[in-house]
Amino acid sequence: MMMMMMIMMMMMMMMMMMMVMMMMMMMIMMMMMMMVEMMMMMMMILMMMMMMMMMMMMMMMMMMMMMMMMLMALLLLLMMMMMMMMMMMMMMMMMTMMMMMMMMMMMMMMMMMMMMMIIMMVLVVMMILIILQLLLHMMTMMMVLLLLRLLLMIMTMMIMKLILVMLLLMLMVAMLLFLLLLMIMTMIMMMMMMMMMMMVLMMMMMLMMMMMMMMMMMMMEEEEDNFSQNKAQ
Repeated sequence: MMMMMMIMMMMMMMMMMMMVMMMMMMMIMMMMMMMVEMMMMMMMILMMMMMMMMMMMMMMMMMMMMMMMMLMALLLLLMMMMMMMMMMMMMMMMMTMMMMMMMMMMMMMMMMMMMMMIIMMVLVVMMILIILQLLLHMMTMMMVLLLLRLLLMIMTMMIMKLILVMLLLMLMVAMLLFLLLLMIMTMIMMMMMMMMMMMVLMMMMMLMMMMMMMMMMMMMEEEEDNFSQNKAQ
């Protein structure tokens, strides 16, 4: 299961990297062209692509969660059966032994259940956080788009449209703030849960993010070098 999750994560990372690369390329093309309208079009297309990717990622997450839930249910069933078997065995055993075994079994069951609960909670919180982050990402993208449009309108001085876009921007900011609040709430919830597992997961995510950032930086540097070389030529 973990292996599958890893593969999924890797696939997502690859997708994200591809997206970043495409965005970089498009940005460079735009800079070369210096056409605002074209730029707007490109941005729109990019946004659509981003949305699609986000949807795909969400679907993947949902599927993973469903699979996890199913797995948990199966495990619980198995445990129940094991417990029944143990009970039968205990019936055959002597009283003292039976008591000891019973205690041990109960302890084990409790521990297992606790583990299950913890895993489930972690999964749910992770899901919420992931969805929130995706939403935040989308919002930021929209903000960039709107700002670009605002610039365009200032250039062409369309008063009514300008006011409209301003309003839209305000709305966006409000929504962003709301999302941030949600994120903070989820974070607080997580803190209250306070699990090592979550910490480990966070670490892994951070590592992945850092790796992605490094890759992006390298890409940008390469692109800049290429650009400067082209200019020199």
